[in-house]
This record gives sequence, C-alpha cells and structure tokens, in this order.
Amino acid sequence: MKTLTQKLDLDTFISNFKHFYARDKEISMMGDINQHFRYISALSTIEFPATKEVRNLDDEINRIKKQGVLRLEEIYAFMTMVAYFNSLKALTLPEPLNKWIREIETPDEINNILLYFTDEGMLNPEREPELYDIERAIKINRSAIKESLYKMAHASTLKDYLVDSQVHFLNGEETLLVRGGFNKAIKASVVGRTSGGYFYILPQSVSHLKEKESDLLSQKEELIYRYCQKFSATFFTWWKFLAFINKEYDRFDHYQARVMFARAYDYNFILPSKSKNIKLSGFCHPAIEKPKPINITLDKSVMLVTGVNAGGKTMLLKSLLSAVYMSKNLLPFRCNEAKTEVGHFKSIEAVIDDPQSVKNDISTFAGRMVEFAKLFDKENAIVGVDEIELGTDSDEAASLFRVMLDELRKKGIMFIVTTHHKRLASLMSTDDDVELIAALYDEERRVPTYTFLQGSIGKSYAFETAQRYGIPQHIVTKAKEVYGEDKENLNELIEKSTTLEREMRLKLEKIEAELEAVERKKEDLTNIEEKLGEQHRKAIATLENRYNAATKRALEAMKVKESTEGRRLLNDAHKHKERSKEAKEAQQPDKMELKAGDRIKYRTSKGDLLSVRGKEATIEVDGLKMRVPLSQLRYIGTTPKVEKKPKTDVTVEKTGRGSISIKLLGCYADEAIDKLDVFLSDALVNGFSEVEIIHGTGSGVLKKVIIDYLKAYPKIQSFNGLKGNLGITIVKL
Repeated sequence: MKTLTQKLDLDTFISNFKHFYARDKEISMMGDINQHFRYISALSTIEFPATKEVRNLDDEINRIKKQGVLRLEEIYAFMTMVAYFNSLKALTLPEPLNKWIREIETPDEINNILLYFTDEGMLNPEREPELYDIERAIKINRSAIKESLYKMAHASTLKDYLVDSQVHFLNGEETLLVRGGFNKAIKASVVGRTSGGYFYILPQSVSHLKEKESDLLSQKEELIYRYCQKFSATFFTWWKFLAFINKEYDRFDHYQARVMFARAYDYNFILPSKSKNIKLSGFCHPAIEKPKPINITLDKSVMLVTGVNAGGKTMLLKSLLSAVYMSKNLLPFRCNEAKTEVGHFKSIEAVIDDPQSVKNDISTFAGRMVEFAKLFDKENAIVGVDEIELGTDSDEAASLFRVMLDELRKKGIMFIVTTHHKRLASLMSTDDDVELIAALYDEERRVPTYTFLQGSIGKSYAFETAQRYGIPQHIVTKAKEVYGEDKENLNELIEKSTTLEREMRLKLEKIEAELEAVERKKEDLTNIEEKLGEQHRKAIATLENRYNAATKRALEAMKVKESTEGRRLLNDAHKHKERSKEAKEAQQPDKMELKAGDRIKYRTSKGDLLSVRGKEATIEVDGLKMRVPLSQLRYIGTTPKVEKKPKTDVTVEKTGRGSISIKLLGCYADEAIDKLDVFLSDALVNGFSEVEIIHGTGSGVLKKVIIDYLKAYPKIQSFNGLKGNLGITIVKL
C-alpha cells in the first residue's frame, strides 16, 4: 500500500532532503513546532560548520550502562558529537540558539578523552609514549621488509624466475611474483597463485621481519584495548550525559539539515497557522520539473474542483495536501513566503488511487467506501479525494457523497475533491461553505492552461482532449452526435459562464487596482495639503513674531528720542502686520462660516465643533475638549443628528394585484431583487401563505442572490427548493 508521500509524489523530495542528515532518521520532530521554528530561523541567519556523519548510538549507550567495553571507533563517534558542540560554542550565535548551546556543559573527563584522538579518529601517539614507540618500530620494520624484497627482486640468482621486479601486495602481504621452479633459486612460501600459473611468494629471509611486525601489531592492539577499557569506564560514569548529547545531536541534525536543504534549493519555511485556511502564492510542487506556480485560497470546508481533463486538477489537490504536509513537518518549499499561509491539521488523508483489488475481492466503489468509513473516526483532518464518483453511477454517488461530506464536515474535516461530473457540483453549488474551482482551457490553442478560476464549475472538454491525443476527427464528431445536442448546449453554457466570470473578475481586479491608485493619490494630496497648511501656519506665526519684535524696537527708539529711525522701524512693523493679515486671509480663500455641530479638522485630527465664541472655538477630538483659534479649523461635514420620529399609524389596503408565482429567468441580480421585493410585498398584503419563485438553475449565481435575499427578509417563515426541480424555490410567509 502506498504511503502518503508516495501518493503526493514527494518521495524524491524527501530522499533529497535526507541526504543532508548527518545520521539517518525519520523527518518528523517531536515537541513544540513553534520552538523548533524559532531555532531553525535563528540557525538560518548564520554560517556554521558542517556536521560529521555519526550513526545513532542508542545500542552503544545501552552497552555503556552495562559497563561494556566499546571499540575505539564507537568511542570516537561520541567524541565527534562532543567536538562539534564545542565548535558551536566558539561562534557568535543568535538567540535562542545561543542559550541552548551554552547550556550544554561537557564534563572535563569527557573533554580530556577528546585530546587522545587525532582528526582521523585514531589514538594520538603524542599522548602515549608507548604507542609512539610501537608505531615507530612498525614503520622501521616495514621499511626493512620492503628493502629486503627490493634487493631480492634485483638479485641475479632469481632473475630467470621473476615475472617482474615489482613488490606485490596480496591480502596485506608484500610478495614477489615468480614462475614455476623458483624453489631452485630461493626458499619461500607460496601466498597465492595467478590464473596464468604464476606464484606470489614470501621469501623465508623476510619471515622473521613479518613475525616481528605481527608481534608489534599485537602490542598495539593490546594498548588500544587498555585505553578502550579506560575510556569506557569514564563513559559509564557519565552515561546520562552521553545519552543527552546523542539526543541533542539528533535534534541539531534536524535543524541543520532543513537549513542547508532550504539554502541549496532556495526554499522557504512556512510555520503552520492556528487557522484552518490555506493560501498558496507562487507555490511550486517539488515533483514537477518546470512547474507553473499555483495561487489558490482555501478558506471553506469543501473545495470542489471540476474542469478540463489533464488540466491539473489532481496536481492542485496534491499541491494543497503537500503544502500542509511539508509545513506540518517544517520542510521548506518554493513559494511566496510573505503571501503564503498554511493551516494546522491533526492528520492528512489522500484518497487518490484506485482501491480495486482482485486478491481481496473488492471493487473500486467498495474500496472507496472502506476509505470513507475510516474518516468517521477522524477529527481536525484535511482529506483529498481524486475522482470522487469513481466506480459507480455518478448520479447516485453524487447524492451519497453530498450527505457524507456534510456529516464529515461537522467533525472539523476539510475536503479537496476533484470530479468530472456536474451532478455533485450542482448539488453543492448553493452551499456557502463550498468553494467551486474550475480548471481552465485555452479555446484558441486547444490546450489546458493549468490555471484555475474560483467560484465556477468547469467543463471537462473530453472530446477536445481525445482529439488532442490522436483520436480521429470523424470519431469525435460522431461521438458528439451520440452525446446529444442538449447536453452539448449545457456544456457550452457552462463554458460561456466560466468565460464571462473570468472576464468579469479581470475587470474587477483592474477597477480595484485603479481605485487603489486613486485612493493613494487622494491620500498623498491630503498629506501635501496638511503639510502646506502646517507650513502656512508657521509662516504666519513667524510674521507675527517679526511684527511684535519690530514694534518693540520702534517704541524703544522713540522713547529715547523722537527720530526718523523710530518712525521707520514702526512702519516696517506695520508692513509685517499687513503681510500676516494677508496670509491669514489667503489661508482659507473659500472659508465658510462654521457653526456648532459641524465636523471639522484641526491640524491632523478630526472632531466636532461644539461652540463658537468670537475668534475662538470649542471642539471635541477623540473625547477631549479644547479651545482653539477658529481660523485653524477646516469644515469637513455635518454631524448627523438622530431625531425621534413621531409615532404614525399606517393603514395598508390590498391592491388586488398579488400573484402566487414570479418568473425571474434572465434577470440581472439587481433587477431580480427589485421585482422579488415588490412581489413579496404584494403577497403579504394579499394574505398569501405560500408562493413560488422561478429562477432556473443556470450557473447558480441568480439562485444564490435570491437565497441570500430570502435569508434576510423579515416576514418569511421558511423556504426550500422544489423536489425534482432545482430551478424553483417555495417560500412560506
């Protein structure tokens, strides 16, 4: 049975990610996902040393607890982890990474063991004189063996039997390659034989040197074993620390692998949100070599995807589930990080493959029922179902799945469903909690566009797809005749509806963009106006200050002595005063008379004018009353007053023009609502208890507008669709 990652085409993605691990493990992480995300984010901001490959050491820890003796390479594996954390402590780390690494305190006894190892994982001879002497003796002995064999290979007595003059290594032994009859020239033991009949020999003259080497190697192994005993005894004392460091290395390995993977492929991390919404922007499924980025929003309980064959419906389903899976496991992927949101779900289910099995005697539809039955035990899940009506009559299946989806939604399960049949889509189209998605088709080029339109039912384009993949034209034409003109017309209506809705949405987007631009310009102009007003106010204050200063200087001069200089200074002061008056008059050229109750703007704040007294006014801004100069206020509107309306007796007379039925076929939404409002009013006046509204099925837009209006109408007891005819709604008054 396929795993979830296989169903979602994520196997290669997961395999590529695991190559960044220092040790093999599952991709899931235990613990608080928000805390993991903070550590990953911190690690992403720095450069850090590459981790070394270390296998999981749980078995070795169990042997330590039992006072077992580890091999040298097993001891070095623990030292590799200790050395790595020591190297991290030498870096300047951001929080919370810094706090975590600093709190890992390695015991001195463990750090001392680290000094006994070389970078290659061998015992350091410089730390142990006896080991140094043994290795030096082995090196000298091997040189002697090599020199002795070299002399024999060039000796005249053995020349006629030598195949070549090289020293050959066979099973770790230095040998000479000779022909048969060599024993007439030299005493030696045969180590091996070639397919050509030659012999690898070890001369007896170097046998004593080989025995000496063997003895030296035995001494070295005994020395290493003593050290292994010593180190293992220390490990037993600190086995809890070693178990801790083994777990923390695994944890850091999870973080570093994700950071390095994201850097290698230019991926982004998306932390699951607390909501159940999914919003993908620029999302690219990692299984597609040249993907077309997906922009889609899922904020309802059911997403129903219809439309062209091979148009990307299944890949849209897999993309939504894959985004949830990768986000749930903090695996990075390609998307627009700023505009992407992925909700958190307890479990992910993919009902994608054909479950038919001859071995288990189960049909396709029965297999689907088995998979759906398991969902009733799930809660807070997201489920993808590909070709939901697969394996049985589509009309019957549509009714069954409609009821099951309604029940499962009550358990907090969100669905992404693909289908080629219109029955289920038409049954669920009026549900406010169902999102309709249409896979689009390029009519001119006769190929799928791999784009999607929200809020519409899509045509399957089966005939066009068959022709595109090589089915002869005359067969397709005959198939269309068999299919029937009425059904083809229905498909054309669906297609036209989809096209019109797409054009409408493009126009709306264009209008919204233009409105945003206008609003921005308006805001910019308002800011400029306020800025200029503030500059104007400061200029007036400056002129008034100059006037006061000039007047003061003139009066002081005239007190001392009546002079022309004093008169000149006084004239200058009056000039500043005139400029100040002109500036104030220019400040509000279209100034209107303000009165109590007006909405005003004072500098950058808006408020209400409470009263006017001379050149000053009392205003209220954000609940704060203040007295300000009247000249600094700007009129922006009138505060609406709430007046009590007198009680009025109304007598309604019946008009006699009421009807129990109204046809709204072909009406625009606004036109239909106006007619419906008059119709219902007349029905109420005439005392009708039940009326019918004929709106047709169509694309479902008109019906939805009418249903929304009926929900808000105050004098309606209930309403429901007419059984057997989805184009009529019965209203009880």
